[in-house]
Parts: sequence; C-alpha cells; structure tokens
Amino acid sequence: MTELAEYVDGLPNICGQEDLIASVGREPKPLHARESGIDFNHVRSAAAIALHMHQPLIPAGGSDLHSADVISNLQYMMENQGIGDNHNAPVFHWCYKRIGEFVPQLIHEGKQPRVMLEYSGTLFHGLRKMGLHDVIDSLKNVTVNPDYRRGVEWLGAPWGHAVAPSTPVQDYRLHVQAWRHHFAAIFGLEALERVRGFSPSEMALPNHPDVAYEYIKTLRDNGYQWVLIQEHSVEQVGTGHGLERKHLPHRLVVSNSHGETVSIIALIKTQGSDTKLVAQMQPYYEAKSLSRWELAGKSVPPLVTQIADGENGGVMMNEFPGKFLDVVRESSGSDTPLMNGSEYLEFLFGLGITENDLPAIQPIHQHKIWSRIAPGDGPEKLAKVIEELRKEDHRFHVEGGSWTNDISWVKGYENVLGPMEDASSAFYEKVLKPGVKTDHPAYRKALFHLMTAQTSCYRYWGQGLWTDYGRELCRRAQAIASNDF
Repeated sequence: MTELAEYVDGLPNICGQEDLIASVGREPKPLHARESGIDFNHVRSAAAIALHMHQPLIPAGGSDLHSADVISNLQYMMENQGIGDNHNAPVFHWCYKRIGEFVPQLIHEGKQPRVMLEYSGTLFHGLRKMGLHDVIDSLKNVTVNPDYRRGVEWLGAPWGHAVAPSTPVQDYRLHVQAWRHHFAAIFGLEALERVRGFSPSEMALPNHPDVAYEYIKTLRDNGYQWVLIQEHSVEQVGTGHGLERKHLPHRLVVSNSHGETVSIIALIKTQGSDTKLVAQMQPYYEAKSLSRWELAGKSVPPLVTQIADGENGGVMMNEFPGKFLDVVRESSGSDTPLMNGSEYLEFLFGLGITENDLPAIQPIHQHKIWSRIAPGDGPEKLAKVIEELRKEDHRFHVEGGSWTNDISWVKGYENVLGPMEDASSAFYEKVLKPGVKTDHPAYRKALFHLMTAQTSCYRYWGQGLWTDYGRELCRRAQAIASNDF
C-alpha cells in the first residue's frame, strides 16, 4: 500500500492526495468484529469510552505577536510551568501516550481492553514539533500492531478542532479531509481504513437545516459510517421529543431547504460531567444495571457511550489509570464487556439489523422548522421561518447543539468571528475559486494557517489573549491567501 510522507515542505501532510485518501474505506468491510474475541451472543450490555485529546497551535514562539513562531500550547506550558496550571504539562505529555502503555499490558494479562481515541491534527503536529516522538511511537504500536489494535479504535475529527455550527461548510470539509491525510501519513493507509466513526469538536452539531445537511454529507463523503452525538442536541423525527432509548444506535437524518436528505448512524453520548464520568468509568457501572433490549425483532445489548477530555482535570489525570485498569480486568470475559463503537455496530449488523431499522432522529429544534415548511421550499422561505421562530421563542436558535446548553459558538465572539470570516473569504476567493492545486506549497501553507485559526479555543476560552491569538492567525491566513498566489 502507498505510504504518505508525514511532512511536506516543513508542514504536516494535510492535502494534495485527496483522491487517494477518499478511496480508503470506500467499500467498507468488517474489520473490528473479526479480531474482537468477544462473544456477542452472550453480551447482556456493553460500555464504550472515548478520550478526546487536543492542544491548539498558538503564535507564542517569540515576544512579538506578529512574528512569533506558531507552536503548540503544550510547548508554551512546558516552557512556562510557573504560570497558572502550566505545571500540568508533563502530566499531559504522559496522558497523550499512556493508552499505548495500558493496552499492551492488559492484553498480555489476557484481558480485553477497549478505548476509542480522538486526537486533533494540531496536537499531532505540536507533539512532533516539540520532539515528543515517544507519544507517536506509543500510539503507533497499538494502532498498527495486530496484537494490540483490537483494543483501540481511532475516531476521525476536524484537523483544527473547528466547531461545525460556526465554521464555513467548505472549510469544515477541508478540516475533515486534512485530518484523514495527516492520520494516514502518521499511521498508514491501512490504519485509516479502520477509522469508521467521527467525533465532532465540543460535540457541536449544526441544527440549521442547510448547515446540518452539509456537515453530514461531508462525513459520508469522507467514508464515515457513524458519528458521536450529544444526547440533548437531537430530537426524535416526527415528534420533536427527546430520545427514549439512548443506549441504542440511532439514524441521524437531515434534510435541507433544497429537498436533499442524507443520514448517518449516531451513537449517543449521554449527558453528565464528562471527564469525571469517564475517569471513574461510570459507563461500565451503568451498563452493568442494564439488560438486552429488542431492536427490529432482535435481542441486542445496549451500549452506554461516553467521551471526555483525556488529559484535563485532576480526576482524569490521576484517577483514570487505576480505574481503567481495574474495570478492564473486571469486565473482560463478562457479560458486560467494554466495546468500541465500530466493533459493536459490526456485531449488531451481523445479526441482520440494518441502518433503516434504527430509530430516526434529527438536530434539535428542526421539528419546529419542518412543521411550518417542507424540505425543498427553498432557502428564502427557510430563513423567514427561522426568523419567525426566533421572535416567538427566545430559546429557539440555529447555532447548533453542543456539550453544554449555555455555550453559544456565535454570540459574544464577533471580534474573532469577523477575522475568521475574512480569512475564510480570502481563502475561497484566492485559492478555492481559482482552483489552485491542493499539492501547491502555498495552498498547504494557507490551509494550515486557516485551519489553525479556526480552532474553537479562540472562542471558548473567552476574550483577551486567546482572541488576540485567533485574530493574529486569521491575519496570517488572509495575508498568505492574498499575497502568495
């Protein structure tokens, strides 16, 4: 199989071989269940955990903001451990590599470890730039080694940790493609073929019908079979009610104002204090209280699914290792094992269940929209209905659902969203619209800066230095797009 260079012209391999990357996994075949070793017929219930890992890239490699080198926030923390919580940097370093230590240890004990991993592209690049090759080597061992890979499932992500509701749809597609490029360049095309699920940054799901459609279409076009969804960011199709059986897979169905429809399988992440729940392995203990449910006339085990930051917070840093090891040892060979998402779905579909058998859901608030217009009525009528609903109910919004109900990815961030939109517009006008080839060195440089600038941290972490970082990266992205072509 063709192998990709991890770096091209000093930048991570994030573009240039789109056709090759798109061909990987185009005809999906069972890859996880056949190596599982779990007897699905005797599983009463199961639990799945995922660890999200991310560090932004920041213009902090120097005293002058306008000329500072773009470095990992982790590097800044390492070099400035006397400031704030930066003393956690060495622990973060271990958090990024420790799954590569735990999984082989447990498999050599005869156990059945399972964990899903999602790392942003900015983190991958930052680790390499810092010389922390031990992290990549540790992860590569459990990703490509046939003795260990059944324990770890990688989830796709947007390269720059962009939030889908407020990232221009054409840019979000570039993030998704870039992550796949970068992952394949690090771990190989065969490893990329095993990446079937997608983990959106901040669990943010667009609920504007046209944006939601483009988001799911992007995932499907890039070979993803399923996506992690936050429980309270969706509703049942037809009623608008909340989910009834959240521990079963669902079918996320989205239609746009032009009448087009696309769907994808959704695994539901339940509400709760994410980091604490995963660090203390709560999904396993919840699963132990459940029994098989009926789905499409078949008896199936429910899957309790949860994701959390894999490095943030004392509970995750300190309590997770011991708890993970204990639970893997206890659950292995039991009727409530740990399972990964694609592994579970492959077993499920092996029973004869199909995607159409799954309960249909849609992004939150869409029931209100579709009760007034129909898909195909056009964007102008959609915009009118959305405005009417906003006036009638202050709780109605189309800014997307996220991991928390009190975060808006739009309101209050106009001073950074404006520069983001300017950078995106410049990239579109100067790069995408003229059809600049994706293997052009200036294309890669402009794309790298654009995606780096669209990291969610520049909004979520509040006003001040972080919005200054965001605006500076946007300035660089816009300058490269405007001047280098």
